[in-house]
Amino acid sequence: MLETIKRASLAAVVVMGVVGGSAAWAQEKKVTIDGSSTVYPITEAAAEEYQKEKKGAVKVTVGISGTGGGFKKFVRGETDISNASRPILQKEIDEAKTNKIEFIELPVAFDALTIVVNTSNDFLKEVKVDELKKMWGPDSEGKVTNWNQVNPAWPDMQLKLFGPGPDSGTFDYFTEAVNGKSKSSRKDYTPSEDDNVLVQGVGSDKGALGYFGLAYYEANKGKLRAVPVVNKAGKPVSPSIETTKSGEYNPLARPIFIYVNKASLAKPEVKEFVEFYLKHAEDLVTDVKYVPLTEAAYTMAAKRVAEGKTGSVFGGKEQVGMTIEQLFTAELK
Repeated sequence: MLETIKRASLAAVVVMGVVGGSAAWAQEKKVTIDGSSTVYPITEAAAEEYQKEKKGAVKVTVGISGTGGGFKKFVRGETDISNASRPILQKEIDEAKTNKIEFIELPVAFDALTIVVNTSNDFLKEVKVDELKKMWGPDSEGKVTNWNQVNPAWPDMQLKLFGPGPDSGTFDYFTEAVNGKSKSSRKDYTPSEDDNVLVQGVGSDKGALGYFGLAYYEANKGKLRAVPVVNKAGKPVSPSIETTKSGEYNPLARPIFIYVNKASLAKPEVKEFVEFYLKHAEDLVTDVKYVPLTEAAYTMAAKRVAEGKTGSVFGGKEQVGMTIEQLFTAELK
């Protein structure tokens, strides 16, 4: 009899454990994020630190489908937060409105798009925006295939280009800044939404050139070489935190963002994560080698969240050369 009671008790414990586990699973608190691979290192760092603080009580998932891919999910209400390396565009704003998605735009850092070449490339000491346009412009497709076609002083060597795919906000900003029109680019290059693929491509080919965010260059300095870009004042400037803050590194410095679904802020875990992100943003951004905004800017971002201010200061367009101050003093539209 005693053994029967013991077995029955054990069975009850097992059943309670399964039911309890199912209940806990059903009640799991989750924050879903997707989008830009450029913003990913900052948001992933924030997610890791936040989850440590919550001791596993909240799960934060961070995907990488590119800025455009992330916005496609975000404007359908499939994610709480979207990482973006460019502002939300008018067609995305329109779709969000159709789906009754209100969003809060939060700049979190500045980035310096970095032009990189193979470490054995000893001739490209600096590069002008016009030269980049000769390489990347749509009219160069199938025609400009050697380095000396861009500049006669450069060698007769095959030019192999690596860059983000068309779903990337980095692609959008680069094409706007270099070619004068967002998404205007030659198509015969090696694209990838994964910056590590671009690092490997440039790092394995002497004739290669590519571009991506500063953080990925900093993480791969031994494999690649960054090329100084001649700025609007005619001065060759290397990408760095200092030259981005000073505004010297132009026109390839740009703000990067997170966009928050206003409705998601009704979930305590999302609201708390966003507040945590902004509170620690300066340290997180610095740790992953991006350029932090000012303390006042993060305070204004937190105020934007607290007041539930929706809209974008960019009016649905890519804008080259916007300063940190303008990000929060411009009127939301």
